[in-house]
Amino acid sequence: MFNKLLNKIIDVRLLGRVLSLVKPFKKLFFACFGLAVLFALLAPLTPYLVQLTVDKYIMHSNWHMLQFMSIALIVVLVVQGIVQYNFTYWTSYLGQSIIKDLRTKTFNHIIRLNLRHFDQTPIGTSTTRTINDIEAINDVFSEGIISILSDLMTVFVVITIMFVLNWKLALVCLTVMPLLIIATYVFKEGIRKSFTDVRIQVARLNAFMQEHVTGMSVVQIFNAEDQEMTKFKAINASHRDANIRSNWYYSIFFPAVEIILAVATGLLVWNGANEVISHFTTLGTLLAFIMYLNLMFRPIRMLADKFNTLQMGMVAADRVFKIIDSDEQIEKSGKFVPEKTEGKIEFKNVWFAYDGQNSVLKNVSFTVEPGKTLAIVGATGAGKTSIISVLSKFYEIQKGEVLVDGTDVRRWQLQALRSQIALVLQDVFLFSGSIMDNITLHNKNITREQVINAAHIAGVSGFIERLPGAYDFDVMERGSTLSLGQRQLISFVRALVFNPKILILDEATSSIDTESETLIQNAINKLVKNRTSIIIAHRLSTIQQADSIIVLEHGEIKEQGNHEQLLALNGYYKHLYEMQFVRKEKAGVAN
Repeated sequence: MFNKLLNKIIDVRLLGRVLSLVKPFKKLFFACFGLAVLFALLAPLTPYLVQLTVDKYIMHSNWHMLQFMSIALIVVLVVQGIVQYNFTYWTSYLGQSIIKDLRTKTFNHIIRLNLRHFDQTPIGTSTTRTINDIEAINDVFSEGIISILSDLMTVFVVITIMFVLNWKLALVCLTVMPLLIIATYVFKEGIRKSFTDVRIQVARLNAFMQEHVTGMSVVQIFNAEDQEMTKFKAINASHRDANIRSNWYYSIFFPAVEIILAVATGLLVWNGANEVISHFTTLGTLLAFIMYLNLMFRPIRMLADKFNTLQMGMVAADRVFKIIDSDEQIEKSGKFVPEKTEGKIEFKNVWFAYDGQNSVLKNVSFTVEPGKTLAIVGATGAGKTSIISVLSKFYEIQKGEVLVDGTDVRRWQLQALRSQIALVLQDVFLFSGSIMDNITLHNKNITREQVINAAHIAGVSGFIERLPGAYDFDVMERGSTLSLGQRQLISFVRALVFNPKILILDEATSSIDTESETLIQNAINKLVKNRTSIIIAHRLSTIQQADSIIVLEHGEIKEQGNHEQLLALNGYYKHLYEMQFVRKEKAGVAN
C-alpha cells in the first residue's frame, strides 16, 4: 500500500536510477547529507537560547550571563551561516559534477546513434535534452533531494521540541496545518503542469532557433523574414505565457502561506499570552514558540517548490534516459578486422528502405574490383547516395548482402570498416576552427606535412596559402568564411589525407568552377590509382574514364557498362549524355 502511494507521488524506479548517478561521488553525497542533518539540528538552537536568555537572565537581571548568551547567539548564527554556505556550495558542486558526467555520457551516446535517429529527431530537441534537461537534473541534487530531506528533518526536530516544551501551544500552532496542506497541494499540482508546459515551449523555441539560424540564407533570399518572424512571435508568446502561468502560482501561493502564518502567529500569541498571564508558561517559551513557528513554516513554504523542482528534474531525467536507452545505435556486433584491405566491393541483391517499408534500393547487385572506379548516375532520388550510405554502414539493409573484400559489412568492426573509406559529400560540413583541424579532425596521427602534401596533390594549396594564416585560417561555424567551392575543396583534402582504400565522391565537383574542376580531375586521376573508387556525379565529364558506370532509376539498376558500351545501348545514359554535351556544342556554335 505504501509503495503504491509512493509511486503515485513520484516514480520510485526512476528516482532510484537518478540516485545511481551519485555512485562516483558517494563520499561527497554523504558529506552533503551530513551537513543537512547538522543544519537541521542547529536550526532550533537559536530559539532555545532566546528562551533561556529571557527566562533565566533577562527576567532575573543577570547582566553577566546576558553578555555571555549574546556572544553564544552570535557564535551559533555564525556556525549556522558556515554550515549553510558549505551545504549550498557542496550540493551545487555535487549536482554539477553529476551532470558533467551525464552530459558526456549522453553526447557519447548521441554521436553513435544511427542516422535514422537524426532523420526523425529535430536538432533542437537533441540540444534541449543535452543542455536544458540535463541542467534540470542538477537541480535534483542542488535544490531537490538533499534540500528536501534537510527541510523535513528541520520540521520534525522543531515540532518535536515544541511538543516537549508545551504540547498545548504546539497544537495551537498546528491547527492551521490543514489549510497549509491544501494550499501546498493546489500549488504543487498547478506548478507541475505549468513547468511541464514551460519545458515543451523551451524545446519548441530551441528547435525553431536552430533550424532558422541554420537556414537563414534561405529565409533572406526568399524575403521570408516577416513570415518567419510571425511564427517566432507566436512560439515566443507561448513560451512567455507558460512562464507567466508558473509565476502566477507563485504569486498566489507565497502570500497565502504568509496569511496562514499570520493566523497561526495570532492564535499562538493569544493563547500564549493567556498562559503567560496565568503563569502556565514563561515569556521566553512564548518568544521561542514564535521563532519555532517561523522555523517550521519556512521549510514547509519552500517544500512545495523544491518538490516540484524534484519532479521537473525527474521528468527531464526520464527524457535524457530515453535517449541513453535508445536502441537506435549503429550495430557494432562485428569483430572482423583484416590484416590487409584490398578494397573489393560487392552488392548482392540488396534491398533497402529508410523507413523499413518503402524501398529506395531494389535488388541491387554489382561488383567493383580492387583499384577500379565505379560511377553511378541517375535522377535525383534514384538511390545513388543510398548505395554509399549502406556501404558506409550508416543504415542497415533489409535484404541481401553488402561485402567488402568478401566479408559482409555487418561482420566488420565498424571502426575498421570506416577507416578504409573516405567520403566527399555534396553538402560539405565544416566545423568552427582552423582549416588544419577541419582536415585532420584532430587526428594526432596525421602530420602537418601530410596535410600540405595532400593539398598540393588536390591542387588546393594555392587558395589555402593565400588565406590569412593559411592552414591556421579560422573557417568559423559551418565554414561561413569560405565559398561553397572552397569548402568542397577542403573536404576533398580531408578525404585524401586519410589515405583510404575506398574513395567515395558524392557530387564532389558540383559546386566547383571549371578551372577548379580541371585541377580536381587531375588529382582524382592520380588518387584513384590503387584505390577502389565510387563516383556519383551529374557531370558526365567527370566519369567518362570510369571502369564501369551504373545507371539507377527508382532504386533499380537499368544500365551497366563503360562509357562506350552505355552510349551503344542508346538508352538513358545516351539521352543524358546528349543533353549535357550535344546541346552545349550547339550552344557553342550559336555563340
